[in-house]
Amino acid sequence: MIDDNEMILRKTEIADLELFFIFQLDSEANHLAAFTSKDPGDKAAYLQKYTKLMNDPTINMQTIIMDNSIVGSIAKFEMDGEAEITYWIDRKFWGRGIATKALSEFLRMENSRPIFGRVAFDNFGSQKVLEKCNFVRIGTDKGFANARQAEIEEFIYKLI
Repeated sequence: MIDDNEMILRKTEIADLELFFIFQLDSEANHLAAFTSKDPGDKAAYLQKYTKLMNDPTINMQTIIMDNSIVGSIAKFEMDGEAEITYWIDRKFWGRGIATKALSEFLRMENSRPIFGRVAFDNFGSQKVLEKCNFVRIGTDKGFANARQAEIEEFIYKLI
């Protein structure tokens, strides 16, 4: 597990997107995230989309840094007028408590409440992260998961 002083969250910079793109190419991570882009290998589309999102004032996008290395990202965005959380940790850093620590830190700086999280029904790691950060599962939904090319169930979590 990680110490309190090892993690930094900072505003995402354009240069960070290069690493984020590489992180999301991981097939196992893509499968668990499920609701990903249609073509995760399209770097130009990825960079265009996230560059635009970085300039959206309703989005709070932060880069997660551990020991001077970028290990992931976390963001608040709005969907249908409601705040939602999303995060992505490079797979080689899974299982160390980084996502939980990052979300906990992020929620201290992001005041939007209620805030929602959505997670694939079988992404147990992400479910634990949300629950450790006091999100409560409030329902389910179904949606088409590009990474699986199938409609799957997702759990909806809420933090008040």
